Amino acid sequence: MTGLVLKLGPFERVLINGAVVENGDRRSRLAIMTPNANILRLRDAIHPEEVNTPVRRVCYIAQLILSGDADAADARMQLLRGIEQLSQVLTDADSRSQLALATSAVMEDQHYQALKALRSLLPREERLFAARPA
Repeated sequence: MTGLVLKLGPFERVLINGAVVENGDRRSRLAIMTPNANILRLRDAIHPEEVNTPVRRVCYIAQLILSGDADAADARMQLLRGIEQLSQVLTDADSRSQLALATSAVMEDQHYQALKALRSLLPREERLFAARPA
């Protein structure tokens, strides 16, 4: 079996190509067979009022593409520019690796993979903001 397999908890919601799908009262697995389907777990979604840091801003752009609220071709340069700006600040090897994965994913129109790589930087960004002097 190829494609993406989603494991959903009870009553978990997921956005698939613009449609919100809610799971029933039991855990389940969905196999998404359509290549390049836009999928976003709503529990992972960043809400507009939460877009208040550099990494969150770039994640949000990728999320808008996945939700169908932004055209991939139109948002590509904005997304790549944001990743480039992050790479100027996050210079450790692990961050660079995740930013490289995100860049490759954007170039291949794999926006879910780009979002996944970018989201892995959120805890690091949070630690950096917490460590800065007041």
